Amino acid sequence: MTSIKYVWSELGGDPVQLARVSTVVRDGALSARLPVRELARACVGACALAGAELGARRAGLARVPGVRVDDGAVATAFTSERHLLVDGRAPVPFAPLSRFWRTADGWVRTHANYPHHRERLLRALGVPGDPAVVGAALAERSARDVEDAVYAAGGLAVALRTPEEWAAHGQAAEVAARPLVERGRLDTARARAFPDLAGAHLLPAAGVRVLDLTRVLAGPVATRTLALLGADVLRLDAPRLPELPDQHIDTGFGKRSALLDLDSDRRRFEELLADADVVVTGYRPGALDRFGLSPEALAERRPGLVVAQVSAWGAYGPWGDRRGFDSLVQVATGIAAVEGAAGRPGALPAQALDHGSGYLLAAGVLRALTEQSYDGGGRVVRVALARTAAWLMRGVRSEGEVGAVGPRAEEWLGETDSAVGRLRYALPPVAFEGGPSDWTRPPGRWGSDAVGWV
Repeated sequence: MTSIKYVWSELGGDPVQLARVSTVVRDGALSARLPVRELARACVGACALAGAELGARRAGLARVPGVRVDDGAVATAFTSERHLLVDGRAPVPFAPLSRFWRTADGWVRTHANYPHHRERLLRALGVPGDPAVVGAALAERSARDVEDAVYAAGGLAVALRTPEEWAAHGQAAEVAARPLVERGRLDTARARAFPDLAGAHLLPAAGVRVLDLTRVLAGPVATRTLALLGADVLRLDAPRLPELPDQHIDTGFGKRSALLDLDSDRRRFEELLADADVVVTGYRPGALDRFGLSPEALAERRPGLVVAQVSAWGAYGPWGDRRGFDSLVQVATGIAAVEGAAGRPGALPAQALDHGSGYLLAAGVLRALTEQSYDGGGRVVRVALARTAAWLMRGVRSEGEVGAVGPRAEEWLGETDSAVGRLRYALPPVAFEGGPSDWTRPPGRWGSDAVGWV
């Protein structure tokens, strides 16, 4: 409960509501040297409590419904991409060039799942795409040299650092100075009035319209959770930036997916924004500002809006403009060094920074909507994978749990037919009395829905 207490405090929640949370402990769930299970439990528990609180507020209930956090459901959801089957086929989580490599003085990890990132990596190294050739080129260079060269080319590579080395980095100091969930007000506008839920079997976020401008994992996990709780979530992607199909399926439950080119169809976006309640962004900090999508610019055009942002390193400091992914943040912040063995770097048992940050962001949005119901005003909510990592690294390390066998996932898996085939998938871990047990719609094909609200 201590971790949930911390997260709930960071979200500005009433500590009295923590008594509504109960936990089902499953030994071996997300076993690691670092307290991954505790982080995952806290993020999901706080998100569920925020959803229950919003539902109680809108329904006029005297008390918040009870929240139940099951380690088995949480562990399964935090590894949802590994449990996904599409017509019996399992996705490939990482491309061949997305991995650890030995360098002349240590280790570096690259990320090349997307074709454009793969091309930039190879251009920076000046080699073809044969993994053996890539490995030979990397073995001749220092890890920091590779990191700098690949970043300069617009690619993704991060040198392995120990916790002490990361602590001495300028970005680590900037990250440590921020709260786990950054929260602020954008204006004093009156918030939109949502339908009263009293006497109706509606979900806490029913009627809430969410523009989803996210990619990869953390942001889509947040919007997938808002969709679970009843929000009308419309994900928008640029036609020139195709998404990885299996990744889109895993995080697309409950949402609609449409294509919109902000360079050529700003008018349509402005029409969507005028009726939106929440905008969630997950691109590199500053990448969308030229479209007028900074929190301040959005709030100026749509007063009373909730703007939620997730980034890898935070929107500040020397790495504030860098791209990043969970695997790379683990390498930079010392997590991979802590989880390693026999001189080799390791990894967490899940992309816990992505999933954890996603639930934190969703919780921040839900709490912002609750706060708006009292005193209005636009809100901004920000999380960063590196800040979530800093919280994890402060936890008590548990050597004895490494390699422990966790609960079997079958109990927390569902199956459904969809436009992309028969799906096996991880059920949602967010659970409270009267809340949903599954999404109301399966994912569809990327970009196949109309650009508009339901």
